[in-house]
Amino acid sequence: MNQEILKLKTNTYSNTEESFWKGVKDCVPTLLGYLSIGFAAGVVEKTAGLSIMEIALLSIFVYAGSAQFIAAGMIAMGSPVSAIIFTILFVNLRHFLLSAALSPYFRHLSPWKNMYVGSLLTDETFGVAINQLSNKKFGSYKWMVGLNLTAYLNWIVANIAGGFFGNWIPNPEKFGLDFALPAMFIGLLVLQILSQKKYFVDIMVILSAVIIVVAVSFIFPGSVGVIVATILGATIGMVIEKWK
Repeated sequence: MNQEILKLKTNTYSNTEESFWKGVKDCVPTLLGYLSIGFAAGVVEKTAGLSIMEIALLSIFVYAGSAQFIAAGMIAMGSPVSAIIFTILFVNLRHFLLSAALSPYFRHLSPWKNMYVGSLLTDETFGVAINQLSNKKFGSYKWMVGLNLTAYLNWIVANIAGGFFGNWIPNPEKFGLDFALPAMFIGLLVLQILSQKKYFVDIMVILSAVIIVVAVSFIFPGSVGVIVATILGATIGMVIEKWK
């Protein structure tokens, strides 16, 4: 009986398997954001005194925009290595939650394949993946590899390019590169809303979040407003979805 169930699951997964190249294609909306943010990260890392080789190694082994910006700043201040490692680890703890959210879709894979999928997961590829898998039972390993690998290679190239041209661009904010990451997430949000076709709930959540952020910012710093808006906005969306 167990073998029959396993065979049925395997056949179902095989029928829904999507190609590596489709994963590459679905990663395209994030590429411009990766290029600009990665380029800015490379500029900051170069300004912090890192060589091109060190910038490449940092982007290969750390592969986290926020963590690399923080690491560059701490290196520039002469912080101890232990403090830099601890800070990067703390900042990247959210990846445990991202991986846990996707894990149900990849339970049919071996542990090694799951480790490979999770090791290259980022906020942006998670956003694309959760949108793609929302109406499916199984995730495609080939598709996920195409998505992750495209983003990974693009990030490395962008960091190296930023490091190479960093001497000529001391202020990346002047060119609006600091807004690339929010702009990319806005694009992913719009794509997700259009795919789900639940406009009323999504619009109410967005409006609620904006109002909450503005209201809270009058009392607390902006970062607190974002956290409060995220929690209350998600709660409002859940209540509306339940009672609709």
